[in-house]
Amino acid sequence: MLQPKRVKYRRPHGLRYEGKATKGNNVDFGEFGLVALEGGYINDHQIESARIVLARYTDRMGKIWIRIFPHLAKTKKPAEVRMGSGKGSPESWVAVVKKGRVLFEIGGVSEKVAMEALHQAGFKLPILTKVVKRTKALSEADRLKMEEQHASSLEAIEAEDQIVIETVSDTGNDTPAPEATTKEGE
Repeated sequence: MLQPKRVKYRRPHGLRYEGKATKGNNVDFGEFGLVALEGGYINDHQIESARIVLARYTDRMGKIWIRIFPHLAKTKKPAEVRMGSGKGSPESWVAVVKKGRVLFEIGGVSEKVAMEALHQAGFKLPILTKVVKRTKALSEADRLKMEEQHASSLEAIEAEDQIVIETVSDTGNDTPAPEATTKEGE
């Protein structure tokens, strides 16, 4: 699951998610994005389950960008403990999401596949979301570069499937390869 490598304070104060997002509210990397319609906390398990849905619906083609990260530790006191005695220990990590924040982006796949994948990923999140299309026009060079990367990854997968592994025995303990017996017999 996603979590920071280290933090300055182990048990932070809570951050507010009310209001509109001023940063991260544009689709910058891909062609389609999933935008939050309300604020809230999204924990690391929910982000991971949405990522898995995106990967499965796209058949691992194209590229997926996760635009949020769980930086905030949520604390919880153990069950049946009396009030007081300080703050509880960190229980999970959450991302603070404001209204209008782009959560995920996707590119390099068809519009129908991208829309359906992002729509399904929205069901895994505890907030209302909508799918948006890139407003800033993708330059022809960027579009060609994205398609080229996608094609090269497909070619690499096909080339990997074509590899034939030949085993040659040189230890003397195993049976020799057929080519070696024909050369010795000549």
